[in-house]
Amino acid sequence: MLSKNISTFIACESDYHEARIVLFGAGFDSTTSFRPGARFGPSAIRNESFGIETYSPYQDKDMTDYRFFDSGDIDVTFGGVRRTIADIAMRTDMILTDGKLPFMIGGEHLVTLGSVMALKEKNDDLYIIHFDAHADLRDDYLGQQLSHACVLRRCHELVGDGHIFQFGIRSGDREEFRFAEEHTTMHRFSFDGLEETVEKLKGKNVYFTLDLDVLDPSIFPGTGTPEAGGVTFDELRKAVTLVCGNLNIKGCDVCELSPVYDQSGVSTAAACKIVREMLLALS
Repeated sequence: MLSKNISTFIACESDYHEARIVLFGAGFDSTTSFRPGARFGPSAIRNESFGIETYSPYQDKDMTDYRFFDSGDIDVTFGGVRRTIADIAMRTDMILTDGKLPFMIGGEHLVTLGSVMALKEKNDDLYIIHFDAHADLRDDYLGQQLSHACVLRRCHELVGDGHIFQFGIRSGDREEFRFAEEHTTMHRFSFDGLEETVEKLKGKNVYFTLDLDVLDPSIFPGTGTPEAGGVTFDELRKAVTLVCGNLNIKGCDVCELSPVYDQSGVSTAAACKIVREMLLALS
């Protein structure tokens, strides 16, 4: 059993046995391709979460009416990419084995691979919904196949063709977009097609991964690879609520907050609110 974490996300202090959703942090950013700092994302989100309310006026739900458990961060070996992925998979598997839903807070986007590996072990037919500014479909980045620029390519190797649905994508090299045309379902620039995708995936086992840089950097500058032209906060809020509230989500993550690039704290506040809305929609 996991022990209670001293520093938690707001209202995530229930007993482990009582909780259906279990948070954990993966503060890893060793393969970040541009600006590092996502390793500080989990702690920033926890600390700043007490600046928001437990009640969501959007959903008319309050976190205090549900049971959430924050299990703290995994121990990260910086530079030890394979070890970190294995540790994430182990934590995810532990939570799944206990019949609970794992909710990971990153960290850079490569952390998703560990959770997907664990989910795939327990779910033969697994689908992925991916919100991001970047395709993350490179076969390698500067010769490295384990990189946040390659994470969805590695996930594709696990789940196969037709099992990855991407939204908000507005950046990538030519080969990534060509790869997507043959192997994933990519919706560029926006959430157009999301409602149809949710209808299609109802009853399926789904992993949801959210890279916060899907937001426009004018709203969310606190990220390592900002990409102009993103969605608004309210568009993202509605999209995550739609996904989390209507699908059989087996696990999820929120990643790529780098709080050091936004001293105003606005980016972290946005991340906190999105995490709250996801937790409530999943409940």
